[in-house]
Amino acid sequence: MNDDVMERLREVRRAHGLSQRELARRSGVANATISLIESGKTNPSVGALKRVLAGIPMDLGTFFSFELTGSGSAFYRAEDLVEIGKGPVSYRLVAASRPGKAVQILHEHYQPGADSGRVLLTHEGEEGAVVLRGRLEVTVGKETRTLGPGEAYYFNSNIPHRFRNTGGEVCELVSACSPPSF
Repeated sequence: MNDDVMERLREVRRAHGLSQRELARRSGVANATISLIESGKTNPSVGALKRVLAGIPMDLGTFFSFELTGSGSAFYRAEDLVEIGKGPVSYRLVAASRPGKAVQILHEHYQPGADSGRVLLTHEGEEGAVVLRGRLEVTVGKETRTLGPGEAYYFNSNIPHRFRNTGGEVCELVSACSPPSF
């Protein structure tokens, strides 16, 4: 089991674009502990592993159920996408366990009234998406537009931004971000 935990933790951490130090900060676990787990020098207790995974966040079931990819598969079934959203916003991550990916691809669903939060988001990189159905209000800096099916956005993610479904039906889109922020 030690090798399995070691490989899985390394793959999950990298898939989420986290350094060992950042995962340690987020989870409240010592950086040395994460290093020891990933090098196979210690086998964590269930409680310790849960604390580490809380920094991603990921539950134990998901951690032990994904297929180790090694170099990564080129194809993903709908059930292979990993849910990383919560509540009325669903973010289903493509290739969640693929190590070292340069692009993050999400299949997103916003329930009516859902939004990305009152605080505008900012992070390094660029992102874009195409709305597949419904309507999505997108704020980038001081500009706000409502996009419908077939319409798209693309911007520098350093600019504060926010997403809201102001319509009465679910809004579905596929987005990409580079470098990955999840």
